[in-house]
Amino acid sequence: MRESWRWFGPNDPVGLAEIRQTGATDIVSALHDIPIGEPWPRDAIKAHKALIEEYNEAMTPLHWTVVESIPVHEDIKLAAFGHEKYVDNWILTLNNLAAEGVKTICYNFMPVIDWTRTDLKYQLPNGAFALSFDQDRFAAFDLFILRRKNAQDDYTPDEVDRAERVYHTMSEDEQSELTRTIIAGLPGKMTDAYSLKDFRAALARYAHLDHDALRQNLLGFLARVLPHAEKAGVKLAIHPDDPPWDMFGLPRVICTSADLDKLFGALPSPANGITLCVGTYGSRPDNDLPQMALDYAERIHFAHLRGVTRDPQEQRSFYEASHLDSDIDMIRVIRHLLQNERRLDREIFMRPDHGHLMMSDIKGTNNPGYSAIGRMKGLAEIRGVVRTLLESARS
Repeated sequence: MRESWRWFGPNDPVGLAEIRQTGATDIVSALHDIPIGEPWPRDAIKAHKALIEEYNEAMTPLHWTVVESIPVHEDIKLAAFGHEKYVDNWILTLNNLAAEGVKTICYNFMPVIDWTRTDLKYQLPNGAFALSFDQDRFAAFDLFILRRKNAQDDYTPDEVDRAERVYHTMSEDEQSELTRTIIAGLPGKMTDAYSLKDFRAALARYAHLDHDALRQNLLGFLARVLPHAEKAGVKLAIHPDDPPWDMFGLPRVICTSADLDKLFGALPSPANGITLCVGTYGSRPDNDLPQMALDYAERIHFAHLRGVTRDPQEQRSFYEASHLDSDIDMIRVIRHLLQNERRLDREIFMRPDHGHLMMSDIKGTNNPGYSAIGRMKGLAEIRGVVRTLLESARS
């Protein structure tokens, strides 16, 4: 597997010189300063790539090989009037990236919100910190802070009672922090940050849209994009909805194997693939990750390797565990990915997804989930598994 590392650009607290020291060879990046919906100019892509590869002759080379992500404008997800211009811009960006040799593109189709957590510093027994999602805290925000219209219809009476108890235990500062965590934007987020008023308005735009309609809008988008991807030799890798279930009354359509089967049944193009985000899919107990790694072998163009530990009493609540120590059998997942590589004679880009905030990073400046030491620990663990499995296969 190709070891990659996510880099958020020149303002990332983890610099390229530090990334090079981890042993990673490939950079996963994006042009985060360009407004959502605008095309990425080829000159800007070239400059970003040159920045990444500036010291390749003198030092261990780094290459920008994966984009995470090109944002999909909300008008595309809604198939709103005039959305075609945003599809055209997305295609232009794809072609400009391909012209500069960047040909693996991760993206998602989550309406309004991107990846969501309720706590960015959940303390573990060893003193390190993880990202976590607590269903009761989420419901408390939805029902009693956001006060979403008809929100109670999405919860059982017991869930409403639990959420109300949680809400009443929170101070105003805790409520504000929860609000910022959910709607103000996380690193790499492909949607805008919102105020509560704007967030309510964004949700209202989707009031008429159900799962079938959103799926059709995704298929319509891809029907236009995929021919260009095929011609340019680009592999598209859709990221699952995170967490992988409906939220805020919004439909989500990339959550399970059944969702993927519908996607590939409708659009079997070889350019139409997935990001196997093990932690995201693994947030649902009905997703069998080792089996998915086999079932979608030809569709996996990118892999995010991390695990989660779910709350036995509330399976929608979880924290991001160590990369090899979670509810997911990561070693079997990696074994199956390596088998796929041998059978298909190609390498898969993978990165250690997220990492615990630990050691000296705790007192430093970090993007939540993207500190240096925690991800380096995860990469080292994954590398050890890969090397062991490869040696075992040779003996």
